[in-house]
Amino acid sequence: MAVSNSITAIVNFLALLCSIPIIGAGIWLAGKQDNECVHLLRWPVILLGILLLLVSLAGFVGAFWNRQGLLIIYLFSMAVLIVLLLALLIFAFVVTRSDGSYSVAGRVYREYRLEGFSSWLRNYVGKAGNWARIRNCLVESDTCEKLSRDFLTPDQFFRADISPLQSGCCKPPTACGYGYVNPTVWINPVNPGADPDCYAWNNDPSQLCYGCTSCKAGLLGNLRKEWRRANIILIVALVVLIWVYLIGCSAFKNAQTEDLFRRYKQGYV
Repeated sequence: MAVSNSITAIVNFLALLCSIPIIGAGIWLAGKQDNECVHLLRWPVILLGILLLLVSLAGFVGAFWNRQGLLIIYLFSMAVLIVLLLALLIFAFVVTRSDGSYSVAGRVYREYRLEGFSSWLRNYVGKAGNWARIRNCLVESDTCEKLSRDFLTPDQFFRADISPLQSGCCKPPTACGYGYVNPTVWINPVNPGADPDCYAWNNDPSQLCYGCTSCKAGLLGNLRKEWRRANIILIVALVVLIWVYLIGCSAFKNAQTEDLFRRYKQGYV
């Protein structure tokens, strides 16, 4: 195997390794409670990772056995996948740029306003059909039930760094002035007109604040937090893939030159 083909095989093996954290990021997103109810980025990320794995494997085979046609397909396909990954990253950053959280006096956790998030995310979650499905999924989860198991006193709860989803869906807004009984039972609001969500709150475990706009906002807060974490992995993978692709292109050109020179030398001899 020529030196250039050896280099191409090595960089393709590196690209193959890069597909693993991308697939892992998609699986990690799929395992999160809110992403189980909102099917947005998890499958595109997993699919991109699998395609990168297959394309890199094809490039490795083409370089190792000197299959020029397979290498050309690899270079074209890899360029398309890099562009798609870049587009996915840009999309994720744009729609998660806005942060609808705000601090509350006397609380460690933050609360969330729906208006603080991107219009695209608000429109997606706000569609009647989408939210009905998401709400049913959240009700069936143990997202709020876990709070009652984890926190026994008001002081413990108020100092807890609960998730945006729990902050928005499992309790009423602090401005309503509800009295704490336990994390999912609140009574006697002193300022029920402070927020429309004050009237939407219900101590029924199947109701809670799942009908509140703060629940939608908390869901988006969770998604934003998790997508931002996944984006770090995708950015590192993208940088490595671009570097690997450029080296692969250079090695492929050198391999063609070596092959042309070898044929010329054989013909001359």
